[in-house]
Amino acid sequence: MKRRTLLTAAASALALGNQAAWAADEVVIGFVYPLTGNGAQVGLDAKAAFETMAEIINGNHAPIPMLMGQGGGLPKLGGAKLKLVFADSQNDPQKARAEAERLITQDKVCAIVGSYTSATAATISQVTERYEIPYISADNSSPSLNQRGLKWFFRTGPHDEMFSRAMFDFMKDAATKTGRAAKSVALFYEDSIFGTDSSNVQRKLAQEAGITIAADIRYRANSPSLSTEAQKLKSANADVILPSSYTSDAILIMRAMAEIGYRPKAVLAQAAGFQEQGFLDGAAALANGVMSRTSFALDATKSRPAIVPANALYRAKNNKDFNDNTSRELTALAVLADAINRAGSTKNTALLDALKATDVPGDNTIMPWAGIKFDETGQNIKCNPVIAQVFDGVYKTVWPFNVAAADVIWNVGT
Repeated sequence: MKRRTLLTAAASALALGNQAAWAADEVVIGFVYPLTGNGAQVGLDAKAAFETMAEIINGNHAPIPMLMGQGGGLPKLGGAKLKLVFADSQNDPQKARAEAERLITQDKVCAIVGSYTSATAATISQVTERYEIPYISADNSSPSLNQRGLKWFFRTGPHDEMFSRAMFDFMKDAATKTGRAAKSVALFYEDSIFGTDSSNVQRKLAQEAGITIAADIRYRANSPSLSTEAQKLKSANADVILPSSYTSDAILIMRAMAEIGYRPKAVLAQAAGFQEQGFLDGAAALANGVMSRTSFALDATKSRPAIVPANALYRAKNNKDFNDNTSRELTALAVLADAINRAGSTKNTALLDALKATDVPGDNTIMPWAGIKFDETGQNIKCNPVIAQVFDGVYKTVWPFNVAAADVIWNVGT
C-alpha cells in the first residue's frame, strides 16, 4: 500500500512537473512583413495588430467575446504563451523567401503568417510548402495563391475574385437603389501579381455585366509620377474608376487627377493602399467620397461586440483604429492560435488537421463574415466582403444596404 501510494504520488508529481514545464514553453510563430522600405508603415501596423492579438491570448483580463478571447495562454497546451518573431521582407519577394527560410530553420517557428503583398506571399508559401509547415495568408488577396495545389496554404480572408464580385454586386444594387447604373468602368492597376490578378477578374466581370471598359491602364508600381495615367483617366471619363494600388500610388493618383481638375464620378478601390490611414492622411480632402471594398466594418459593433475592446487595445498600442488589413491580421492569428490549441500540439501534421477542421461562426470574430471555414484549397469560403465610403476622412459601411452605417453617395449618371 505504501509502495502504491508512493508510486501514485510520484506519478502525480511527474504529471504536475510535465504540466508546469509545458506551461513554461512558448509557441513560436513567424511573421514576414515589410518593416522597412516603401511598405514599412503597413508592416508596422500589422505588427501592432498581431501583438494586440497575442496580448489578448497571453494576458489575464476579462473575457472578450471572440475566438481565443479568454486570455491566459493556450489552455490545451498548459497555458503556453505565444512568442511572435518578426522578419522584414522589405516588400521584396526574394528577401521574403530568405527570411521565411531563416524563421523555419533558425527560429524554429511552427507556422508563418504573412505578408501584405501577394508577390511576397507567393515566395513565402513555396518555402513553407517545402518545409511542411502552415502558411497563414492574413491579407494577401491574389486569387491565384490558393490555386497552386499547395497543401500547407490557408487564407482566412477573401481573395480579389470574391472582392470584385462584391464590388459588381454593389454597383448593381446601387443602380437599383438610385436609378443610375454604371455603364462604364476604368481599370487602373499596378504591375505586380496583385494588380494583374485583380484587373483580370474585373475585366471578366465587366464583360459579363455588359459594362464598357472605357480605359485599361496598367502602370509601374511606386512610379514617381502618375500624371500621364491621370490624363488617360480624365479622357476616358468612366462612370466608375476601379483602382488596384498600394498606398503611395493611391495618394499619387488622387493628387494627379486633382492637379488636372478631374474629379471622378466614382472611385471604387480594391482596398490595399486605399484602406490605409496613410492614404486618408495623404489624400486628405481628396479621399472624401472614395469607396473601397473591405473585409471589415468598424461600425458593426452591435453584431460584433468584440470590436470595441479589441480595437481599444489596438488603438492604445498604435494610436489607430482597425482597418481592412489590420482586422484581417488580428483575425488570422486568432484562427492559427485556435488551431494550435485544438491540436494540443505544434506538430505539423496535427496543426494541419486542426486548420482543416476550422469552423468558426462569424459572431465569434470581429469581422462581418458568415464565418471561417476552409475549402480543399485552403480558402475561407465564408468571408463575405462589404463596401465602405469615406466621409470626412473616415470610412463608413455603405453596403450591403441592410447593414449600412451611412447612405452611399453615388454620383454616377449625374
